[in-house]
Amino acid sequence: MTDEPVNREYPIRPLVGVGVVTIRDGKILLVKRAFEPGAGKWSIPGGLVEVGEKLAEAGIRETEEETGITVQVLELINAFDVIDVDDVGNVKYHYVLVDFLARPTGGFEKPSSEVTDMRWVAYDEAKGMDLTETTRKALSELFGGALI
Repeated sequence: MTDEPVNREYPIRPLVGVGVVTIRDGKILLVKRAFEPGAGKWSIPGGLVEVGEKLAEAGIRETEEETGITVQVLELINAFDVIDVDDVGNVKYHYVLVDFLARPTGGFEKPSSEVTDMRWVAYDEAKGMDLTETTRKALSELFGGALI
């Protein structure tokens, strides 16, 4: 781990992040993001991979840090690029994201300061929520259809 700050906005290279779709009793764990990108929107738990950390390990760590829930990663859902460009054409955000499917194994629900709320929701309910585009993509890949 490093304490060196990561420049997420206008980075000098792509940042690698993970997201985790955790399902319990047919419901998906979602968090409401406190910070950009995605502030105020609902998302799957996730964040940046730390140096020396495997992708699945990062997903497990990020889920527990953000929600208090411990998980077991089951399988890879997808991997994709997110590149956001500002009004003058400069790359504002560039992420390589890897999403996993997981199941909860323990812990206690305790949202971190990175999230303003957390909920377990059914897929049909999630479709009507203000989701981040990356969460929309992960759920669409997992459940086999576009989220409208």
